[in-house]
Amino acid sequence: MTQPNTNVNQSSTLLDVQGLADQRGVTLNQVGVKNVEIPMQVLQKDGKTQTVQAVATMSVGLPAELKGTHMSRFVIQLSEWSENKTFGLDLKEFLIEAKQRLEAPSAFIELKFRYFMDKAAPVSGLSAPMAYECTFKGTLNEQDQYRFILSLMVPCATLCPCSKAISDYGAHNQRAEIRADILLDSQTEHPMVWIEDVIAGFEDASSCPVYPLIKRIDEKFITEKAYDNPKFVEDVIRESTLFLRDLKGVSGFNLSVDALESIHAHNAWATHAENYFPEITHA
Repeated sequence: MTQPNTNVNQSSTLLDVQGLADQRGVTLNQVGVKNVEIPMQVLQKDGKTQTVQAVATMSVGLPAELKGTHMSRFVIQLSEWSENKTFGLDLKEFLIEAKQRLEAPSAFIELKFRYFMDKAAPVSGLSAPMAYECTFKGTLNEQDQYRFILSLMVPCATLCPCSKAISDYGAHNQRAEIRADILLDSQTEHPMVWIEDVIAGFEDASSCPVYPLIKRIDEKFITEKAYDNPKFVEDVIRESTLFLRDLKGVSGFNLSVDALESIHAHNAWATHAENYFPEITHA
């Protein structure tokens, strides 16, 4: 069998179809790749890093005069950053590089992953990893205006104030989910917003945190803490709003709280947004 000649650079002799001209006069806001699975290093508050399995979406703006973009360059950049860089709450450098590599007017990246924190039970102190849904989303437009959104889902517990008030004993409680899209202040070069701080703030807004590992002494503490701290979804979202208003480095946010009701066939739900613009796009 004839082996390919790896010493010959054939790329210079092959037609670059993507680089051909297009005559239809349509500028495209986003063209790129989706569902690229990649390991990456994420910076923690303690200065250490953890390896996470991310699903990446990358795109650039495509001028009207060009037929296509070079899709392989997205994966090359992701692969190089996966091996040599740490991802934190600032993707501006990555986006500047993407614009240069793709010779594009704008660039976008979204990284979805599960962020792990060792979480100790409140009384026994037993610790186990707990996962949180997390997304980094950044864009750099034609005017080099940079925007970054941190998205998180934090599970917690809520106990119904009405149930507690009207019952002779007990009160219904349930797990709830606090979801947030947090727009970071682009005027600050390196906004010091840590995932760990956001999680702690949202847990404080609930009746009680949830834990990956507990013993009976922890269960007693958690049950009583929730009972002493009843919260409607309205209470949780208001407390979360106050927390984000005071968190340095945050310029806007979109919040939602879902209580996975234990005595209803439906969920209780609330949402609130301040200084938040919908999806990051290149338009």
